[in-house]
Amino acid sequence: MSRPFRFGVSLMVSAPADEWSAKCRRAEELGYDVILVPDHLGMVAPFPALVAAARATERPRLGTFVLNAGLWNPALLAREVATTNALTGGRLELGLGTGYVREEHDKAGLPFGSPGERVDHLRHTIEELERLLGDPEHLPRPAQRSGVPLLIGANGDRMLELTARHAAVAAFTGGRTGRRTGRLAPITAEDLDERVARYQELAADRAEPAELNLLIQMVVVTEDREAAVRPFLEYVPHLTAGQVLDLPIFLTGTLEQITAQLRAQRDRYGFTYLTVLEPYMEAFAPVLRALRED
Repeated sequence: MSRPFRFGVSLMVSAPADEWSAKCRRAEELGYDVILVPDHLGMVAPFPALVAAARATERPRLGTFVLNAGLWNPALLAREVATTNALTGGRLELGLGTGYVREEHDKAGLPFGSPGERVDHLRHTIEELERLLGDPEHLPRPAQRSGVPLLIGANGDRMLELTARHAAVAAFTGGRTGRRTGRLAPITAEDLDERVARYQELAADRAEPAELNLLIQMVVVTEDREAAVRPFLEYVPHLTAGQVLDLPIFLTGTLEQITAQLRAQRDRYGFTYLTVLEPYMEAFAPVLRALRED
């Protein structure tokens, strides 16, 4: 039996306290299970934003989606994680990734490194967090005795290996980072098949299967699917309109078409934890409600 669907929204736009609280309450009212924040310069600072979200809401869990490990020292990060976990009443879910935007590292005065070096740093960060937060003498102490659930955003083989070994949630972006541009470009549905299959191979020996997450990049409820994706074709010149419509990260069509697509993707890939970006929080809400019936 597959897991039931779970839904997260990534809130990216900073706001004064009252507006931020209202936005978080709205996410809760719409039925989102997790309120998430990214880790990019120019957007909200992750941990204060999550503490504020906890004060404004009661039910949703709260997560980073995802922290750029290259911007964090593991010992200092362990302090932030334990404190935030305690202040949110144990509702924290920790999302980690390598980071992919060189300009942010340059602005922070931190080395960007090669892809291999960034994966090495993430591995070190994960191992140190497990050691520090698993130590009963570590102060501050996280609220959850079982540990803070870990989500890893991954795509490459070494990242998928880390995910299979350490993560409670395996998160797929449905894209690849360009070596020269640093921008995410979507991969085809068939490429995603191969990546998920590779993860499942690496995770075959797990005692408990991980939850599989997909980050949705666009949600447009419409009768005209082709018109909805036409403005995006210039950004993906290697794909046809038909291929764009088949992308798992683009949801376009009627409510019935979108819910059918997500059910089919659950059967095909195993994605049961779906994350949408803040601009699509309202548009996705009817889809969320329809899928709750599964």
